[in-house]
Amino acid sequence: MTLIIRLMQIISDLLRFAERVLGPLLDLFIRLYLAQSFFLSGMVKAASWNTALLLATYEYPVSWLDPTKAAIIGLAIELICPPLIAFGAFTRLAAIPLLILSLVIQFAYKPLPENLFWALLFALMILRGPGALSLDKLFGPALLSSALPAAGRVRRLLEFVDRVGRPIGLLAMRLFMAAFLWGMAPVAAILLAAGFATRIVALLWLVMMAGKGMMMGSGPPEMIYWLMVLGLICLQGAGTLSADNLIYLKLRRRFPQLDGKPAFSLADAPHVVIVGAGFGGLAAAHGLRWAKARVTLVDRRNYHLFQPLLYQVATASLSPADIATPIRTILRDQFNLVVRYGRVSAVDKQAHVVEIDGRQLPYDYLVLATGSRHDYFGKDAWEDIAPGLKKIDDATAIRRRMLVAFELAEACEDDIERAALLTFVIVGAGPTGVELSGAIAELARLGMEKDFRRFDPATTRVILVQAGPRVLPSFPESLSARAQRSLEKLGIEVRLNGRVNVVDQAGVMIGEERIAARTVIWAAGVAASPAAKWLGAKADRADRVQVLPDLSVPDLPNVFAIGDTALVAGPGGQPVPGLAPAARQGGAYVARVIRARTENRPPPGPFRYRHMGSMATIGRKAAIADIGPFKLWGMPAWWLWGLVHVAFLVGARNRFAVMFDWIWAYVTFRRSIRLITGAESEKEPAKDPGKA
Repeated sequence: MTLIIRLMQIISDLLRFAERVLGPLLDLFIRLYLAQSFFLSGMVKAASWNTALLLATYEYPVSWLDPTKAAIIGLAIELICPPLIAFGAFTRLAAIPLLILSLVIQFAYKPLPENLFWALLFALMILRGPGALSLDKLFGPALLSSALPAAGRVRRLLEFVDRVGRPIGLLAMRLFMAAFLWGMAPVAAILLAAGFATRIVALLWLVMMAGKGMMMGSGPPEMIYWLMVLGLICLQGAGTLSADNLIYLKLRRRFPQLDGKPAFSLADAPHVVIVGAGFGGLAAAHGLRWAKARVTLVDRRNYHLFQPLLYQVATASLSPADIATPIRTILRDQFNLVVRYGRVSAVDKQAHVVEIDGRQLPYDYLVLATGSRHDYFGKDAWEDIAPGLKKIDDATAIRRRMLVAFELAEACEDDIERAALLTFVIVGAGPTGVELSGAIAELARLGMEKDFRRFDPATTRVILVQAGPRVLPSFPESLSARAQRSLEKLGIEVRLNGRVNVVDQAGVMIGEERIAARTVIWAAGVAASPAAKWLGAKADRADRVQVLPDLSVPDLPNVFAIGDTALVAGPGGQPVPGLAPAARQGGAYVARVIRARTENRPPPGPFRYRHMGSMATIGRKAAIADIGPFKLWGMPAWWLWGLVHVAFLVGARNRFAVMFDWIWAYVTFRRSIRLITGAESEKEPAKDPGKA
């Protein structure tokens, strides 16, 4: 029985994932396809008014409407509504005229299957609105919650339409497709109409129709619309007015786990404490969502941060809200989990207690996913002068320092001081250092070229210092060489085999060379959190806890360390890299280990890291990607990098906002978040009254 429930849960998770990820993409494709069909027709008519008038008079006259009025109305609908549909702006209102136009074409001119598909799809837009990738979803909630006249009434009306429209829309799709299938497959038509095994039937016909189209080289004119509607049914299911829903309701009453409710007493369940809500911590929490356990997730911040894009916040490309999501929002549907806001200061391994802000939290299982911090290799005094980049506060502080440096350069009277203000030194040529230097160089040369009057931002000097013989040492040499060429093409000075000996307010010393720089950013190394000290466990030079093959801490079988906190042997004996996929895999693996123990099942085999590849971007047109046997660089790697990072962002709002900002910056060469905010700090470039 447990296996059956687990299988049902996995299927349910997969279906929700498919609807969440593929649903918005399919909705966007449908909107764009329909919009271009009508807009092109409108453009053809707009190019020749006489042709439009002749068509309205003789080709498809409307008996109850004057030809001139019919031509004007039809042309207006085809030119105004499709762009709104394409962008998802006022989608419901824009779909109404197009629905009417589709029905007029069908019943007053020429009946065709395409017209009926148009009418169905526009009716669905009216009933359900656009998907996540739309301007309505991005700006609509804020507008409907504002003080605009009638905003409250409109919001309540749309909520009612949403509540009623979803089941009606799904029923309409099923009956519509059942009518088309009746002559070809009566059994499939009956199943769709009744809403029984709906997704399976729709998927089978989707595959059959797609295969038929590919094998025959072409299909009926309405083939694409068949695939659209069947795809919607596959992703969204049968809805509440269906046999599938009745069966699911009975199963939910029999197995409350399927309804997000506990089927066991949480009071008697083992307590799992997860410290850290990064990639590893969230993966562990998600893996325990169906476990017979109480889960407490502890973090000193109330949000999950997508660190791979943190450098874009630091360089004024993205807002912090674009790459951060509240932890409670992510895990709100997990019935066995509690989020605890606080800072862990110690672990009592004898008493099985975690110290959080002076309070004790007992645990049966402890998962440490505490991430990493900056490592200045014994030169901790440099941190005040050369900040690193690990959290949002770091990113906004670096952004402030960088923008303040440009402002001070504008007011500076001394050419030597201005040159120091416009010199940026990034220490460390790993992915963070490379991405930061490329973004700063582009911001100066392409983003602010007309913003200042007393100096040319293109004279900004960006120096990337690497202690080793090449940039991006974790990548193959060929890709490292390409990355270096791309950096130099942006005007970045790459200093290899350069050891930084001094960092102070005046600049840095690289070997024996003194460089005057008012902004220094540290990207040279990381060290693990104090988890090893909490446990008194053996650690390496970077303070990573040395763990066993099941990721447990030696002599502490109920304590696990994952992600940047742990030193894990990977393929070939090399340490597993501190990447997000590694943390995710570790968190999911530990969840399986804990589930096996709580359910008295054999444990899984030792942890095996599956390397999914590495990527780094250099500016707005170049990147490198090392994915197994494939090596990519330049624009293809840049597009792949962007798609992967957008896909892994948490929340559709964040994905849309990041894509919108990237497209805007790419087209206009402008950064949208160039605001100097926050309190002035000692880390900023010093203001010299004598030189300003």
